Amino acid sequence: MAIILDKHYYFGPNGFPISVWKEGLNNTDPDRPNYTETEHSHNYWEIVLINSGSGKHNLEGQSFQVSAGDVFLIQKGQKHFFHDLNNLELVNVLYDPELLGLPERELRKLPGYYAMFMLEPQYRKQHNFSSRLHLKRRELAPAIQTIEKIESACKKKDAGWEITALTSFQELIIFLSKCYVLSDSPDAASLLRVANVIALLEKEYKNPWKLNDLVRAANMSKGNLIRIFKNATNQTPIEYLIEIRIQHSIDLLCLTDMPVTEIAYQVGFNDGNYFSRYFKEKLKYSPRDYRLNNQTHTPKHINSASLSMHLSKLSKTNFYF
Repeated sequence: MAIILDKHYYFGPNGFPISVWKEGLNNTDPDRPNYTETEHSHNYWEIVLINSGSGKHNLEGQSFQVSAGDVFLIQKGQKHFFHDLNNLELVNVLYDPELLGLPERELRKLPGYYAMFMLEPQYRKQHNFSSRLHLKRRELAPAIQTIEKIESACKKKDAGWEITALTSFQELIIFLSKCYVLSDSPDAASLLRVANVIALLEKEYKNPWKLNDLVRAANMSKGNLIRIFKNATNQTPIEYLIEIRIQHSIDLLCLTDMPVTEIAYQVGFNDGNYFSRYFKEKLKYSPRDYRLNNQTHTPKHINSASLSMHLSKLSKTNFYF
């Protein structure tokens, strides 16, 4: 039975939801548990960067060869371990996205972010790990430097260390996302085509998109786009677009006194009645009732991850993930 590693041990007594752990030849502390070669899962997420050496990574019963420069995400609850190690040194960046309040709405505008952090873990077995991110030598050094900034901040805990660690972590996410766009893997390219559509919808949600427009933007067949898109988001591209518009409409309902019909047009609906019907179908409230119930209690800045969670509770619909 796989061991379950708990975030409270790795994040420490203050509970700050980012931590850096290194494993390999230079980490031989007898008092520190090393589960690299023991099957385990954990209740946090983990970015794994292979710093040097090679080995095999067993994920949910399937093994993949890994070597220096490979970077991949282990999601919460996934069982994994390493074996057949050859001078393997790796760096683990542990984090809890539910507690970090990452700017998901902005990150999803980066095609590389969605491809690497959302799509690649789902298609890893199907692609036999060929869609992973592999950093070139010139990319590996700045990635390690950024991780060391996170590690240093978490160890020193001097004034403002939490902000330093969080800022550096976001820099790492953005850097890796940009590197993924440069990947020369054909399987990664197919994920990026879908991620490009998602980024396009996130940035230009007001446009009157039709499915054929998105098919052309993805340079894929309609069937492939819908299949991969639905596997990634549990929605068709048009359903996803409408959910983005609903999210933005909630911002305007809660933070402004703009008339409902005007809000509908502002977020891309060309019919106020259709917007109201769809809004009520999803959230069980009309836009006006939702405004009355939430306007005085909604903060000025809405984190999209919290917003998605709130919408999910109201509508029992899994937004995005």
